Amino acid sequence: MTTVTLGKTGITVNKNGFGALPIQRITKEEAAKLLRKAYDGGITYFDTARAYSDSEEKIGYALSDVRNHIYLATKTAATTAEGFWKDLETSLRLLKTDCIDVYQFHNPAVCPKPGDESGLYDAALKAREQGKIRFISITNHRLAVANEAVDSGLYATLQFPFCYLCSEKDLELMEKCKKADMGFIAMKALSGGLINNSRAAYAFQAQYDSVLPIWGVQKEHELDEFLSYIDNPPVMDDEIRTLIENDRKQLFGSFCRACGYCMPCPAGIEINTCARMSLLLRRSPSHLQLTPEVQAKMMKIKDCLHCGHCMSKCPYGLNTPELLQRNLKDYEEVLAGKEILPGNF
Repeated sequence: MTTVTLGKTGITVNKNGFGALPIQRITKEEAAKLLRKAYDGGITYFDTARAYSDSEEKIGYALSDVRNHIYLATKTAATTAEGFWKDLETSLRLLKTDCIDVYQFHNPAVCPKPGDESGLYDAALKAREQGKIRFISITNHRLAVANEAVDSGLYATLQFPFCYLCSEKDLELMEKCKKADMGFIAMKALSGGLINNSRAAYAFQAQYDSVLPIWGVQKEHELDEFLSYIDNPPVMDDEIRTLIENDRKQLFGSFCRACGYCMPCPAGIEINTCARMSLLLRRSPSHLQLTPEVQAKMMKIKDCLHCGHCMSKCPYGLNTPELLQRNLKDYEEVLAGKEILPGNF
């Protein structure tokens, strides 16, 4: 079994974290079955967030009796100390625990620090003194904020998008964390579902001994794949290397990762689906994207106000309105009979 230690925290787990965002979409009992199977299979790191609707409640329901054998990570998107305490107390109650192992500031626009106007870091210090959290950590999608967090020395771990579509600057950030003895947690390891080969995704992550990927799991067969890698981890070979090279040619650069930080849209457009529709048509069963319901979502793009709200919120600096229009044009051509070929958009 391959293990990862999250820097100076000393937390050591196998190289499969459970990303609990997707369990919002399934029932409480379905989620409990999935979570227990993950635990029974050897996964001990579970990541959630106050913002993930009922995800924390489902984890508490399923895993409270094995609390001493797992690590819990959750997040607060609060911007004030008052909001911090409200989120923390709610998370503790729902997770059915008196202490959270890794408590993370959830994608803040600026890096919280002691004595700043928000009071967030000072609140976290007090919560740690009270024994309600063990490690103060941060997640981000912005390289500048992530680098600032590492340089500050204030955080035990960083959670950041990291997959085989990453840039050189992303790789440098990961290495910087390793040198700082700061845990590095890879979110978006499947790039919001656009990476559809879990063996290749795992083999990429396996190259870096300090990286803990958290996989967003919603279905049992998805979990089964990652559980099988505990005893039989995929390794980088020529076949996987070629697949990754081809995917990078198709996907690298200006594509939507479905992080959702641009939402909600003032015009009611489901941006994190519509802005990646061309790729979804080619990387998932296309018939699922051509239903009347999805067609209605795509036609909402015509209501775009070009207000710039989505662009100002996008952590990847995408020209989202232009991306939406490109996807709509391609989608309408597909509806009119254009053949769907890989990369043909």
